[in-house]
Amino acid sequence: MEAPQNLSVELECALTAAAGISFSRAEVWTTSSGSISRALEIRAGEQRYFLKLNDAAALPMFEAEVDGLAALAACNAFRVPRVLASGATADEAFLLLEWLQLRPLASAEDGQRFAEALAKLHHDTGERFGWARDNFIGANPQTNVQHDGWARFFVRCRLTPQLQLARSRGHGGALGREADQLLERVPALFLDYRPRPSLLHGDLWSGNAAIDADGTPVIFDPAVYRGDREADLAMSELFGGFPTAFYAAYRTAWPLDEGYEQRKALYNLYHVLNHLNLFGRSYLGQAERMIRALVFELRR
Repeated sequence: MEAPQNLSVELECALTAAAGISFSRAEVWTTSSGSISRALEIRAGEQRYFLKLNDAAALPMFEAEVDGLAALAACNAFRVPRVLASGATADEAFLLLEWLQLRPLASAEDGQRFAEALAKLHHDTGERFGWARDNFIGANPQTNVQHDGWARFFVRCRLTPQLQLARSRGHGGALGREADQLLERVPALFLDYRPRPSLLHGDLWSGNAAIDADGTPVIFDPAVYRGDREADLAMSELFGGFPTAFYAAYRTAWPLDEGYEQRKALYNLYHVLNHLNLFGRSYLGQAERMIRALVFELRR
């Protein structure tokens, strides 16, 4: 078992000042962290805390996460980690959260509970698509300028920024002319479908979903905005990890409209483009295939 680390004096002082909790003599362990930020478990006396660290310049990313967690918690559909403090030292940005004992979704019962909670979250609807502030999808900026129309919002605030970023990094092929054709044709997918502006998690893959020790569904690491609820479901299918019962239970709680499979591909294109921009060319072929398939379908 690895030996515990110590907090730097500067970080210890900043955390103590921001959270009102003494972290002198605290022991720190690295947890299974994501690709964006470092994740640490802090033990201070009998208490445990979850700490995310990044470069000081990443503080806006943590501030947006605090905003998203607050929005999800206010809906009271899921358990959401409580924010204890956020801030930055000269070198590091930090986000301190309560420690939750979590496990992945595994059983049919887990899937059903999570689906019912997600349907409740999605029933929290607003007047417009977007959000009151921009935030982040992973480490990339996510534009949330509010729109009355969903198709226009998705083209302008989701697909277009990711395509522009990809092109600026030298990714051509289907990300050029065929992608422009797709952007022009997106409204055709919504001629007979009018989604509500639902509150979305925004980055709902299985790594951001869990069950706590009491069996309560938990979500975290959000990229919130108001949009088509199907965008959350689509993301949940992109990388797998959710029990089959989750999808059946969601459809029982709130049936999906005809045409979901085609819209799912459009919504997941956003996340594949984001992964291309975060992690590189290994996602380029998948993005190109998705664009070509969507353009082909929309020409029919």
